[in-house]
This record gives sequence, structure tokens and C-alpha cells, in this order.
Amino acid sequence: MLTVPSAVKLWYCPTPTDMRLGLDGLFCLVKSRLKADPMSGHLFIFRNRSADRLKVLYRGGHGLCLWYTRLEAGSYHFPEAKDDSGAVEPSAGAFQMVLDGIDLSRVKRFKRFSAPAQEIAPPAG
Repeated sequence: MLTVPSAVKLWYCPTPTDMRLGLDGLFCLVKSRLKADPMSGHLFIFRNRSADRLKVLYRGGHGLCLWYTRLEAGSYHFPEAKDDSGAVEPSAGAFQMVLDGIDLSRVKRFKRFSAPAQEIAPPAG
């Protein structure tokens, strides 16, 4: 199970990335392609063209860390980018489902109750 603190965002780069890139190359991609700060403590996810390999760049306690995984069969299925910003921000739960082999485009989310926003009246006076 993937445990990511709520303050940590996940950034997924939907365009294929050269998996030969190391820490420095991915660091530059985060800054140029995702327009984000690689030292922010967030997780930056990259995939190869066939989507069977992932690299995750993140800032550890004393510097940059790189997590790498390769599937023996199959591929990862990430959500499509909704705009031209070049990045997708999946939730930690969505990323866990991707790692578990679930295609998020085929997942159906059911309606849930949400309390209506209460308006706060200004103080009388």
C-alpha cells in the first residue's frame, strides 16, 4: 500500500520520457515540462513510450531520490491530461490503482453525499 501524506502532490508527466534519464535529467524535465519545483517534496512520475516502466523522482531527507519499476507483462494506464499544461495530478489512491493494474478510464465513480456549503452571515452591527 502506498502511503503519501496529504500535503504531498503527485505530478504525472503524460508524454513518454527517455528512461535513460537519471536524477539530473528528470530534475530538468520537472522544471521545464511540468513547470514545478523538483525540491518541493512532491512526487514526479514519468513513464516510457510503451508504459511498462515508471520512474518517480522525489526529494528525500537529504537529497533527490529515484524510484524505478518495470513490468514483466502489461502496461500502466494513467488518466489523460485534461488541458495543455502537460501534467496530470492523480491522487495517491489513483496512483495506487495504476500500480495495481487498474485502468482508471474504466473505473466508475458513484455519486456520494456532500453537505451543501453553509453561508456565514456577517455579524450584525
